[in-house]
Formats: sequence, structure tokens, C-alpha cells
Amino acid sequence: MGPGGRFSGLTTRGRCLLAGGGATSVCAVILDERDLLRVGVFVALLPLLALLLASRTRRTVRVERVLEPPRVPVGSPVDVELQLEGGPLLGALRLSDAAPDAAGAQADAPPRFTVHRLSSRGTATLTYPLQPVLRGVHRVGPLTGTATDPLGLAEFDQELAGPQRLVVLPRVVALRGVPPALGAGEGTAGAALNHQGQGATDVLIRAYRQGDELRRVHWRSSARHGELMVRLEERPWRGGMTLLLDRRDAAHRGRGADSSLEFAVSLAASVCMHLFARGEPVTLVTEDGVELTPQGSASGREQLLDALAGLRPSARSDLTGPELTAGTEVLAVLGAIGPGQVEALCSRHPAGGHVVLCDTATWDPAGGRSIAAESASALRRAGWRVAVATANTTPAQVWDQLVAGAAPAFTGQR
Repeated sequence: MGPGGRFSGLTTRGRCLLAGGGATSVCAVILDERDLLRVGVFVALLPLLALLLASRTRRTVRVERVLEPPRVPVGSPVDVELQLEGGPLLGALRLSDAAPDAAGAQADAPPRFTVHRLSSRGTATLTYPLQPVLRGVHRVGPLTGTATDPLGLAEFDQELAGPQRLVVLPRVVALRGVPPALGAGEGTAGAALNHQGQGATDVLIRAYRQGDELRRVHWRSSARHGELMVRLEERPWRGGMTLLLDRRDAAHRGRGADSSLEFAVSLAASVCMHLFARGEPVTLVTEDGVELTPQGSASGREQLLDALAGLRPSARSDLTGPELTAGTEVLAVLGAIGPGQVEALCSRHPAGGHVVLCDTATWDPAGGRSIAAESASALRRAGWRVAVATANTTPAQVWDQLVAGAAPAFTGQR
């Protein structure tokens, strides 16, 4: 809307022309100059005619915004299409669509377009790209349009399309294998075989080859065949896995996409998708015990990723909460932990399990001394297998640590 007032659509040029035409008309009456009066009336009526033209354009144009696709992983491209429909444009139509920086940096922010005419069918299509850099549920819009007359004497602003949701999913990386079971499943010797019958494992075997790991030797089949036989794949966890995701704001460091919280969310999403693909039951809970996994179906996976996309940091300061699901393996993805929090975790699952401990000091060296080594030692003494993640560690490398029995932390570059 022009600066002339709430109900005025005249631009500065239009108001000056209106004032000049009025003044000219008054002078013409005083001087009894009919020709000058005609000029003054014409000049004064011109801005009013421009108001009618701009107002008509505002009323006749409709816009629909289409996001393709409306759900994308972090870093994937999104095409935004603006579909215009209406009558002939008698002036220019300037469009401006709001898009947050997290939904993709723009050289021209927000994206702006100027439309001078529609096609013969009264339509036009405008497109611009987005490439989201941060997980979340972002709002694209609203789209505002400014209709003007050909002479730029009048303009009207109007919201042509409301905001739309763009769901940016956490990054999911490919993983391999599963960690050894620690007591709830049946993946290794010493695991409590609580699921015989339905839980019995169908083991595929082949003859031993040089270089095969001895822990994969299947002794019963070896005795039957008279030669060493090895398993071809890992045994599944028939009890499933409970994954605890620590989203406490005070436990994480770093900013935006390069934060330890985003690493933890990406790892949790990757683990869940990996185990779902293997047919393993997975339960994902936050540090306060809220469950995020509906089920392991295809729709359930989408719901899980949507829930992780909208996951926000928690203001909680401790790890106390309800007991973790009994009879399952437990993987806790933790930020920094302080005194008493190892005990709080053990009280929720006394049997121990696997832990990915984020060395948050590597995400923000200015945040203070790293205590990851002390925390990892305390967790190991309490019966947990620990893999330490740093800012230079990928989720796949951390998972490989767990599969290998939680070896020392990787330091490879991402």
C-alpha cells in the first residue's frame, strides 16, 4: 500500500499529480481559463483512473503455490511453482514470496518477480528453487502481490497465497550390520535366549574361507559337514531395539546443521531406517520417555521421519525418566552427561546396552574442556558399550564402532 494512508492506493507520484491537477483547476477557475481548467481536471482524474485499474488487477488475479516435493531430506532440492490465473493485466504485478533462510539461501531474498501480462488463456507459471540446509518444518510464504497501473500512479498490496509447510527430514545414511547383543536379544553367545520358538534364528551358512572371522564359525554345522562352516549374516534381535535420543539443549553444542544435536538426530533416523529395512522392531523414545515410533510399516517410517523433522530441543537437565522397554537391546544416543546422569540412565535399564556419546566439545571448542573420556569410562564401568562421536565422525563410522564392539573413536573427516 502506498504511503498516503491506510485507504489510499496512490503512490507519491500519483498524489503529487492529484494535488497538481487540483491546484491547476482552482487557478483556472480564478483566472477564468477554460483550457487550463480542462488540463487541470484531466491531470486530477488521471490518478483516480489509475486507482481503478490497479484495483481491478488486484481483484482478478489468483495464485496457487505448489511445492515439489513437499517432504525432502536436508540438502535436497525443492521446486516452488507459482501458478497465476486471472484476467488481462492492465498494469504490472510485482510478487514477493517469503522463504526462510533455513529453507534455502537465496541470492534474491525473498524471491521476487514482476509480471506484465498473462498468456492468452489467462495463466502464467513462475518457478524458483530452494535447497533446505536445516532439518525442520519450515513455512514458505505468504506470497504478496503489488498491483500497479502502467504509469505507476497507484498500487495495491494483497496476500495472494498463504504460507505452506515444507517438511525437511533429517539426513539418513546407509548403515551395515548390527552390534552384538548384550543380553536381551540373541545375537551373541551369552545373550539371554528369551525368544525360542518364534524367535529362533534361521542361519545361512557356507564353507569357511581364509580371512573369515572365527566368531562367525557355526560349530554345529561344522560338526555335521566335517569342515568349518561360517554364518553369512548377523542374527537378528528378536526382542528388538529401544533407541533413546537425548535432545536436551544443555547437553549439545554447535549451531544449526553443524551441531551435535543434528548429528544425534541424523544417527537416530539412520539407525531406525536401517533396522526397519532388516525387519527388526525398533522403538524410538526421547530422553523424557516420549515415544516417536508408531510402527515399522512404510507409513510408520514416514511418520517417524516427520516426527524427527519437527523435533525441538528440550529444556530438561537430566536423564531421569520411565524405564526403557524390557526385553530389548538399548542404544542411547547422548550429548554431554554430567555427575549422576550415568546412574539415572542405569536406573532406566539396569542390564546395560550400547551408547553413542557425543564429545560436544569438538562441536564447540570454546565451550570448555571435554569430559567425554571420563563419561565414557563411567558408562563402561556400569556395563555399557560406548562409542564416542566427534564433530569429524560420520554416523556410519559410529555405527561401525558399535558393530565392531565399540572400538576407539574414529577421527576421519566427513
